[in-house]
Amino acid sequence: MRSVFAIILLSFIGVSFGQDVPGYSGKFNAIDRLLEPPSPYRTASGAPGEDYWQQRADYKIKASIDENTNELIGEETITYYNNSPHELKFLWLNIEQNVNRKGNEDFGDVLGGVQDSISSLQMQYLLRPIDFPAGTDIQWIRDASGKPLDYIVNNTLLRINLPEPLQSGENISFSIKWKNYITDRAKFLLSREGYEYFPEDDNKVFLLGHWFPRMAVYNDTEGWQNKQFRRLGEFALEFGDYEVELTVPADHIVAGTGILSNESEVLTKTQRDRLAKARNSFDEQLFIVTPEEAEKNESTKTTETKTWKFKAQNVRDVAFASSRKFIWDAMAVKLPTNTVMAMSFYPKEGLPVWTEESTNAVKQALEVYSEATFDYPYPTAISVNTSNIGMEFPMISFNGGRPVNGQISEAARRGMTSTIIHEVGHNWFPMIVSSDERKWMWMDEGLNTFLHQRTLAERYPQWSSTRPKDIVTFMMGDQKTLRPIMTNSDNDLLFQMGANFYQKPTVGLQMLRETIVGKELFDIAFKEYANRWKYKHPNPSDFFRTLEDGTATDLDWFFKGWFFTTETWDVDLAEVKWFQLKDDQAIVENKRQRGDTKRISGKSEGNDGMDFSDGPQPFSLATTTDGAYGQFLSRLDEGKMREQLSGKNIYELTFKNKGGLVMPVIIEWTYADGSKEIQQLPAEIWRLNEAQVTKTFLKEKEVVNIAIDPDQQLPDVNLENNIFPREKQTDKFEEMKDE
Repeated sequence: MRSVFAIILLSFIGVSFGQDVPGYSGKFNAIDRLLEPPSPYRTASGAPGEDYWQQRADYKIKASIDENTNELIGEETITYYNNSPHELKFLWLNIEQNVNRKGNEDFGDVLGGVQDSISSLQMQYLLRPIDFPAGTDIQWIRDASGKPLDYIVNNTLLRINLPEPLQSGENISFSIKWKNYITDRAKFLLSREGYEYFPEDDNKVFLLGHWFPRMAVYNDTEGWQNKQFRRLGEFALEFGDYEVELTVPADHIVAGTGILSNESEVLTKTQRDRLAKARNSFDEQLFIVTPEEAEKNESTKTTETKTWKFKAQNVRDVAFASSRKFIWDAMAVKLPTNTVMAMSFYPKEGLPVWTEESTNAVKQALEVYSEATFDYPYPTAISVNTSNIGMEFPMISFNGGRPVNGQISEAARRGMTSTIIHEVGHNWFPMIVSSDERKWMWMDEGLNTFLHQRTLAERYPQWSSTRPKDIVTFMMGDQKTLRPIMTNSDNDLLFQMGANFYQKPTVGLQMLRETIVGKELFDIAFKEYANRWKYKHPNPSDFFRTLEDGTATDLDWFFKGWFFTTETWDVDLAEVKWFQLKDDQAIVENKRQRGDTKRISGKSEGNDGMDFSDGPQPFSLATTTDGAYGQFLSRLDEGKMREQLSGKNIYELTFKNKGGLVMPVIIEWTYADGSKEIQQLPAEIWRLNEAQVTKTFLKEKEVVNIAIDPDQQLPDVNLENNIFPREKQTDKFEEMKDE
């Protein structure tokens, strides 16, 4: 073998030394060092390991709303199961409402500082001169026998000091009494929950999320999740079963996570009959509370109360909405393994568009997401209308979008529908595939947006949806401020996190599915990830490894460039050469070297070198010497090769990587007869030279135009260097540039 290697080395050593190879950056090296190492808990394939463990917490909650004081008072009993192999001397809980206390970040400065003229609301965002009651007041914490437990509040986190360590395999029950001050959402920037006030009829819609103390995550990769809630990184929670009792004004309608377990106590006979009928209505939604009934209800403010009871199994959170203004419609959605009640709750201000679009949008999301991952497992999927928000919780979401005087533009209708699809989609990511949003926003927002945009493309083709070209402007931004996708949730700039955590991962997955891996393999791998990690806590390493495992494709180069850097994709079709074999090959001289051919790209006399006007350059085919074969005794049929090449066209294309990212190269050939051909080179062509690659092609027909990625399957930031001839850019590219 040594002699063969020596021959190969000697054959190519001159070529290697002659190449212009820039500094090596290892774009195709494995990303093992960037990922968490495999362990007995998480395998190298991306699947949970044999020893994978996960904590659990069950809740029994009783809470009431005081509509006059805007206070929520609650008492809960938590049973926490220590399934870890460790003893725990203390517990950490989330109390996110404390983010609303004065002194916490309100993001007011991102809208600009003090100016000559500044609105009162902007000044409130900046300085909060009016200090509204906000946050969570812990009144007591007691163990199962009623004895007080010692605790410490650290802003949005609550530590309970245990009198005795909680051993592995044991559980503990304890109770908490607390009070939340429900805030006016209009007075807090990025408010996720609170109430919305309607001055015209002096009513409110209460949206309650992050509303009770909840167990923080304790896991195998970081122990306790100890990141504070700063409004952006939303959830890191354990799964469990819930029993919730909500006492509200008797004329309120309540939408909540789970199944309503006391319909006969809170709904009228008419409402129960309508709901029963809706459970068998698969083609249209039916009103449970009609617009006329809801409007009549607005004018009667009772002092009596009702208690609504909900039960939910294997969820990581519960939320609810309550108002006397609610119109309520519902429809059944049949999935292969489950029937789901799709429902919408909205005030009259949402008419007519919410009746027209909301529940149908829930249905479309349920069907597309289920097909792409796993069937939606819960009994209900609810969309609640409010203003200026899109916020998700298990089985329920709060969604903005309303008409003005009953009229809505097509763009606003699309935006509203898109929001509903997106927030319903969060039931999969992260409510079931339970990634850590406090740390990696892209793992839920990006994966969810990918399927959200797929739902728009498949079910609403009349509206635009995200495509790779849509991320170009963002990627061309100032490299001093851009962060990679693999940035912790709260560390990105507020006005670019949408592009970075939502849109860029979406485009990345679209490229994998449609261009790099292919739909069949990608869909299998993506579904595998969702099913491997449903009701579990995946990390980025688990996602990357599962996609490679499921596709049998080395994607380290893609993950490294797209997720860990801010590099761009800019391929330059820098040089094109056109050759034809000489007609007269009677006398073959072994003297002519390839460099003797005349270049047709690069300036030549009377031509700027960027078109085909110089015609093909002739070349001779020299006979291969016996020494070049080494010890092989067989020989090529050189006459047959000349016959195969005679009259055909050879094109040599040189590509330069000007952006840094490596990607496949998609070539569209246009021939003299008007026909076209698409050819794709894999990203691996850049392995030996990450900056410049030359490839040679044999074509039966004469080429008149070469375009790189004319349909913009990849986010090339500069289309002008993708065409040859340069001065004959096609109308298609002119249109793309205009866009």
